[in-house]
Amino acid sequence: MTDVWTGWFADAAQWLHTQGLDPHTLLTFVLMGFLTMVARSFFFIPDGEWTLPRWAQRGLYYAPIAALTAVVVPEVVLTQGQLIQTWEDARLLAMAAGALYFFWRKGQGQAVLGTIVVGMAVYLPLHMGLGW
Repeated sequence: MTDVWTGWFADAAQWLHTQGLDPHTLLTFVLMGFLTMVARSFFFIPDGEWTLPRWAQRGLYYAPIAALTAVVVPEVVLTQGQLIQTWEDARLLAMAAGALYFFWRKGQGQAVLGTIVVGMAVYLPLHMGLGW
């Protein structure tokens, strides 16, 4: 039985080496995973109910829009890591049209769905039709 485990570990070490992973890197991955698990499990440890401070609650209110902005804005204003150099970019006009629609609707009703539809209605003809 020991020979089976020794062989398995030898095969695993060879596979890790062919993948470019040395034992130190693998140990780093395992320890970081463990630390992440421990940090996230602290919410399950307390017996009583606890609340976040007011400033943290206020900050969490803006977290989704901040995350969405961090994902969307680079996709709109960058091409291969460089700022776009021309206004003839379908993404800019689609973003402007979507934003105008959203503010025209004042964020009420189906404003998010309408924003997506308007943005795509501007983007697709410019991108596919004019090649922007």
